[in-house]
Amino acid sequence: MRVMLVGDVIGRPGRRAFREYVQKLRKEKSVDVVIVNGENSASGKGLTRTSLDELYSGGADIVTTGNHVWDKKDVLEFIDSEPFLIRPANYPEGAPGKGYCLYPFKAKTIGVMNLSGRSFMPALDCPFQKVDELLKEMAGQCDIIFLDFHAETTSEKMAMGWYLDGKVNGVVGTHTHIQTADARILPQGTAYITDLGMVGPWNSVLGVKTDKIIYKFTTGLPVRFEVEDQGPQVFSAVIVEIDDKTNKTMGIEPILITE
Repeated sequence: MRVMLVGDVIGRPGRRAFREYVQKLRKEKSVDVVIVNGENSASGKGLTRTSLDELYSGGADIVTTGNHVWDKKDVLEFIDSEPFLIRPANYPEGAPGKGYCLYPFKAKTIGVMNLSGRSFMPALDCPFQKVDELLKEMAGQCDIIFLDFHAETTSEKMAMGWYLDGKVNGVVGTHTHIQTADARILPQGTAYITDLGMVGPWNSVLGVKTDKIIYKFTTGLPVRFEVEDQGPQVFSAVIVEIDDKTNKTMGIEPILITE
């Protein structure tokens, strides 16, 4: 089995690039299942019914999120009814949505978890304690497990990778929008990368128009962010290969396509 995990999709240009490259890579790389972070898919912050449907029609099987999950309020109208849309599991008890899902594929069940970091991020429950709870809850229900850890600092993401080494098939970081060069299999068999990167405008600052960000940094004044809608795109992901007989992780291949 080959599972592709795709970085944060940024607005309309990101959705277009996602659709184009996922269709190509499914054929070229024999991808079976696609997991994508969609929390920035609607105008660069949050997701809507339209942006979610575009991700599904573009090839997504499971959609994860992060700290921007609530930025478009209409998400509250459908998050509880979507079986393969998840939000960070360490939101307090009673928050809408769910923190993991079970995705059936042929004779296997793939468990996908979503957690948010706490360093320089909103104050949520401890992700390390929460992941232990999730693994106990998911025990016996799935054959393969992945975690999208939506976090700011490399140290917190790396710590989670080592914490889960040998317990899950893969830990991938999201949120910082730049693919890191550390894709590897950890000693106990868990695929890991600190950040998947993003899908969206390449000539931008993390997907936002460069002049807006430069103005903010040079003046210290607030500015309304705008997604860059012109120019080339970048597509960032990894493909994790799983042994069909043992369910063990066999390899991780970074994908970074720049136009």
